[in-house]
Amino acid sequence: MRNYHISKHNSFYAIGLSYKKADAEVRGKFSLDVPGIDHIMDKAKEIGVDGLLAISTCNRTELYGFAQHPYQLIKLLCDQTQGTVEEFQEVAYVYKNHDAISHMFKVGTGLDSQILGDFEIISQIKQGFYRAKKQEMANPFLERLCNSVIQASKRIKNETELSSGATSVAFASVKYILDNVPDISEKNILLFGTGKIGRNTCENLVKHSNNSHITLINRTREKAEDIAGKFKLTVKDYGDLQSEIRKADILVVATGAQLPTVSKALIYPKKPLLILDLSVPKNVSDDVKDLDNVTVIHLDQLSQITDETLAKRKEYVPKAEAINEKVKKEFLKWLETRKFAPVINALKEKLNTMKVEEIDFQTKKIEGFDQMQAEIISDRIIQKITKQFANHLKSSEVDTEDSLELIQKVFQLEPHSK
Repeated sequence: MRNYHISKHNSFYAIGLSYKKADAEVRGKFSLDVPGIDHIMDKAKEIGVDGLLAISTCNRTELYGFAQHPYQLIKLLCDQTQGTVEEFQEVAYVYKNHDAISHMFKVGTGLDSQILGDFEIISQIKQGFYRAKKQEMANPFLERLCNSVIQASKRIKNETELSSGATSVAFASVKYILDNVPDISEKNILLFGTGKIGRNTCENLVKHSNNSHITLINRTREKAEDIAGKFKLTVKDYGDLQSEIRKADILVVATGAQLPTVSKALIYPKKPLLILDLSVPKNVSDDVKDLDNVTVIHLDQLSQITDETLAKRKEYVPKAEAINEKVKKEFLKWLETRKFAPVINALKEKLNTMKVEEIDFQTKKIEGFDQMQAEIISDRIIQKITKQFANHLKSSEVDTEDSLELIQKVFQLEPHSK
């Protein structure tokens, strides 16, 4: 596979880890927040990484970028997170050039999601690109690649039923509550934190449980009030957490903290309590499970709730893959063209110089020489010659690198790439 380089010695890599080999605890160690991503961008600039995109969700953390060696990207990630290189290597994947491009298409279109067809990841790619652009780490390659993946994702959404039916983790958590808690409309539900899955769970609970006993607590009260206003919920202060947990029958934890926020000490185990921990890393201490009357369900368990919806979705995988292949082909075509465009432009310039010299010579030599006609004919010939070369370079049977070298040698060209 030839290098898809933009800068001379760099290859394009995707490095990361996901739910497939890394459990919630390990994923938590490598998760990145926005300041963390910005810091990685700054460090990447210092070591000469040209073009970098970072995404971090509860199911995966990935870096896509140009480097001389993938270890440069791995080190950037490990230096900025709680995880070590050794831990990363145990669960990681590294893709290069064409494979890295294919991986982003697969991820961005929900084909690699923990719940097949979960399209939330595409907004993470959009945000990742926005951050890269803001940090001046987005190059034309990354921009075109992200746009192609977004385009494929839209087409799959519109042309297939890969994301039909509700199978999001938020829906799975509500389904779990409805299936396991009798008389749900009578129960006290407490939502701690305003993480996305928690907010979606909350919205689904309001919709499906007919419950008016839902309370929301967040470290910053304004955020809680903002969300509570939408769903007409009660808001309590962070200081009331312990007393509210004691009143609750169901506790949904969706904070973005890096360490557990719900400890054994906060819980009053005199009556049954169901805890759903929808956070990565885990935000409920492991020892809470030891308490009588307390059931703790983590995100990973909910993600495994598969049903007929998922089986139905699987039928659309081949169609989705075909769309991906089509859009990817167009991207790779653009990439090849971009690679030889500087040489073709330099060739055009060279032929134009020859044309100008020749017309100038003939104008002086031939009386009544029609310069205008000569220009028209010459320009058409130059157009046809460069088109022949471009078509030759586009051909899949051709070794582009060798051909480019030969053209440059024959015409003594010095292409200047932008």
